[in-house]
Amino acid sequence: MAQTGANPIISDLRDRIQHLEGAVARPKTALPFGVSEIDERLPGGGLTYGAIHEFAGGGAGAIDGAAAALFAAGIAARTKGKVVWCLARPDLFAPALAQVGLHPDRVIYVEAIKEEFVLESFEEALRFGGLGAVVGEVVRLPMAVSRRLQLAAEGSGTIGLVIRRWRRQTEAGDFGHPTAAATRWRISVLPSEPLPVPGVGRTRWLAELIRVKAGESADFVIGACDDQGRISISSDAADGSGQTRRSVHTG
Repeated sequence: MAQTGANPIISDLRDRIQHLEGAVARPKTALPFGVSEIDERLPGGGLTYGAIHEFAGGGAGAIDGAAAALFAAGIAARTKGKVVWCLARPDLFAPALAQVGLHPDRVIYVEAIKEEFVLESFEEALRFGGLGAVVGEVVRLPMAVSRRLQLAAEGSGTIGLVIRRWRRQTEAGDFGHPTAAATRWRISVLPSEPLPVPGVGRTRWLAELIRVKAGESADFVIGACDDQGRISISSDAADGSGQTRRSVHTG
């Protein structure tokens, strides 16, 4: 008589082998932006959990650097749970993070006196697990270090957000070196959206997806994060109305 159904012994052995190989059954999940034009460019429909993602300003200036930090903060705001933010320069403006949805009661700040200590804290927080996101501000990210961070993220399933910050123009060139990050983004400030009446329009950024594993690079003109960390894609309307399509994803 033909045997029906899977052999439970074989199934159990397969599970044990997967566990020993580090391939524990964990669904591949991603955090979508809620904007189809962006999510369609990302494998899994968003930023992959259990991976690290890099963000840098489009130039060496503080304005673009702040935009990159706010972009990453908006992503962290749309996760669930506490967020660990590791940094060596105590110049982070918490009210600005709150404006993009990342409220102070969710953030655990880890201040270190040296960048290598920032990386150690970042890796330890990634390995801990159970966090919404882990953010680390660094100048350099060598390939060997990025691989350790990626492995730590894979082990816990936590999303890691690396913000590259430059103190001087010469350091910005380090962003061109390869890393193990799943995605790499460059954020630049653009003129605000035009309004039909005089006033200050919504801040706009140029978000350059300069690298994505198993995908293609792309550029997006986006409206800055709102108070829930959501972004919008600026329309390509020729009438100059400045209308945008808002993200509907709230985490």
